[in-house]
Amino acid sequence: MTDTVLTRTWPEQISGLYDWFKTHRATDRIIPGEMPGLWHVFGYDDIAKIFGDYTKFSSDFSALLPPNPDMDWFATGNFLMMDPPVHRRLRSLVSKAFTPKYVASLEPRIREIAAGLLDKVAGQSRIDAVADLAYPLPVVIIAELIGVPSDDLDLFRGWAEAFVKNNGEEGAMPTPEQIEAFRPTGRAMNAYLLEHVAKCRANPGDDLISGLVVTEDDGRSLSDEEIVSFVALLLMAGHVTTTALLGNTIMCLEENPEAAERLRADRSLIPAAIEEVLRLRPTLVRQMRLTKQEVEVGGKTVPAGQMLCVWAASANRDEQHFAEPDRFDLDRKPNRHLAFGSGIHFCLGAPLARLEGRIALELLLDRYGRMSVATDEPVEFHNPQVVLGAKKLPLDVEPA
Repeated sequence: MTDTVLTRTWPEQISGLYDWFKTHRATDRIIPGEMPGLWHVFGYDDIAKIFGDYTKFSSDFSALLPPNPDMDWFATGNFLMMDPPVHRRLRSLVSKAFTPKYVASLEPRIREIAAGLLDKVAGQSRIDAVADLAYPLPVVIIAELIGVPSDDLDLFRGWAEAFVKNNGEEGAMPTPEQIEAFRPTGRAMNAYLLEHVAKCRANPGDDLISGLVVTEDDGRSLSDEEIVSFVALLLMAGHVTTTALLGNTIMCLEENPEAAERLRADRSLIPAAIEEVLRLRPTLVRQMRLTKQEVEVGGKTVPAGQMLCVWAASANRDEQHFAEPDRFDLDRKPNRHLAFGSGIHFCLGAPLARLEGRIALELLLDRYGRMSVATDEPVEFHNPQVVLGAKKLPLDVEPA
């Protein structure tokens, strides 16, 4: 691995964040944040405990957020921000329609969409892996999943961009300014999706929303508002995760050419490669929890009502759980990373993200005999305290 490669694919801002993680794993595995009532948690064992105990560590921050008529709808079916029993009811209903079998059935269409995107840049010696493939792929798939017209894809892309731009930074909740900036997007999303759900109720098809409309559990079904909120969650989380995952995979292979050659020779290693990328560079570097009572974390007593910024990206490199944690290792077993969380909030879309990542990487390796991050054009990154991934990833490519 050369310094040149590291400069192109691992900028100083991200290195600094990981150095901060490493320092505190070796010293204080939980520290108070600059904002009163905020704590940062770095160790794998502590984070796994927090993810696994919703009775002490809540995902419901509704009491801390001011009322917002334009955005309150987003929380209605967003079970990531709920605790049982409401969480259990909503996730159970959604899971009946969004099953692993249903996700697996999407493989032919995902392959077709990804191939079509690469066809558009066929013959070019330079592509942007994000703009040409990693960004549009999940947006198109999610739009098709919920049955929206292809003419409205640009709307979905704009909504997803606005969500990432106005998310909270540095472990905090979104600022009042960010909430206000997202308000027009929230209104537009809600109106559009409510109208679409109404159409599906009147004339169900074979798309995901139609499946959610008819799903029942003990005679209970999802309301229009709950369906709309879940679809918004799927768009935001599903789009960002897959986009960053594919870009991070390309950069990891750039930094580890021996691993790249092994993948070219043996495509059965691709799932293992994706898991190692998820460990090394998880898209969502942190999650938030709220203490419901006085608890002990990392040897310190944390009062009730405190916000915990839980750094899964740090847990994934915890030396106590992963040998040589900074090394990309195709043969790493076991690889119990926390990129998708764990416990009741384990990411429902994980199978879809893994499937999209595998198919996209297979097609890239099939099409190109060489892929190299450009040296004369910068890679552009998201803020790594929000999303760990590239916004722009120029690649020099040669056909296979």
